[in-house]
Amino acid sequence: MPSAARRELERYARRIALVGMFVLVLLVLGALGLESSEGVGFWYGFRWALDTAATVGGFPQPHTTGGQVIQVALVLVGVGVLFYALAVVADLFVAGHLSDLLRSRRMQHTIDSLSGHHIVCGFGRVGRQVARDLVAAEARCVVVDTDANHREGAEALGLSFIEGDATDDAVLRSAGVARAQSIMACADSDANNVFITLTARELRADITIVARAAVEDTEKKLKRAGADRVISPYKSSGTEMARLALHRQLSGVLDVDAQYRIEEIEVADRSAGVGSTIGAVRGGLTIVGLRRGSVFQPQPPGDTALQALDVVVAMGAPVALERLERMLEAPA
Repeated sequence: MPSAARRELERYARRIALVGMFVLVLLVLGALGLESSEGVGFWYGFRWALDTAATVGGFPQPHTTGGQVIQVALVLVGVGVLFYALAVVADLFVAGHLSDLLRSRRMQHTIDSLSGHHIVCGFGRVGRQVARDLVAAEARCVVVDTDANHREGAEALGLSFIEGDATDDAVLRSAGVARAQSIMACADSDANNVFITLTARELRADITIVARAAVEDTEKKLKRAGADRVISPYKSSGTEMARLALHRQLSGVLDVDAQYRIEEIEVADRSAGVGSTIGAVRGGLTIVGLRRGSVFQPQPPGDTALQALDVVVAMGAPVALERLERMLEAPA
């Protein structure tokens, strides 16, 4: 259940419990008063007080002045308490908290039926993109976020949404961490991502954790906390923008490891690579594929001649890739 709805329901429950306690004390005092003034037993006086407070009229009128005063007090206070209780119950329905409770229970049943799903913690800009990509890959996904306003966006993608703090063990358990395939820590705060990683790793030693880091120093902390992979969107996007600006024939860059990356390099017209074979330009690189127009050829033969506007997909060390970039770029 969303934490906000749970807090509201707890507040209503406390109000109703307070009304119940007040009514019980009122009836006990009324029973004691009638017992003393009318000379009846306590149980009879209790039922008499209940009948009077409920304005049923099944008991006789008190004979003493004290009993009549008690009767008037019971009627006035009893009617007031009844209307207050009705107002509390009506407010519960009008405010929609009961419907939120029922909807949350239905969603929890759906989450409980999932297995091998992914948990996205944080539904900001990064979290939304992660969720969209998972939906595009037809992967099952659960979103956890403290902001209830993100529920509509998550449900628009067909995703289950849990309003809560992903650093809380109970919240991750309700998201199905015991059956999940991976957790993506996408919160806007690096500190929250560290705590999410620690919590998830404590609950599941074998789950895959991918965490987002805005600050470079946080990457080491996330690794120590138990993250399998750490992604720095600002660092990676800045590096890619710089490389694309410096080498216009690049159409994509992907870091595979600290020492290796994959690049898509377009063969520029009048470059030294036009007419050369894959084997001649390979060097120490692995040529993953060759895209010519709309046709993609994986692992092309070494005798394949390059043409202008071909796109070579190569993997290797940065030094070897820079050599290939210079060979395939247009002359100054």
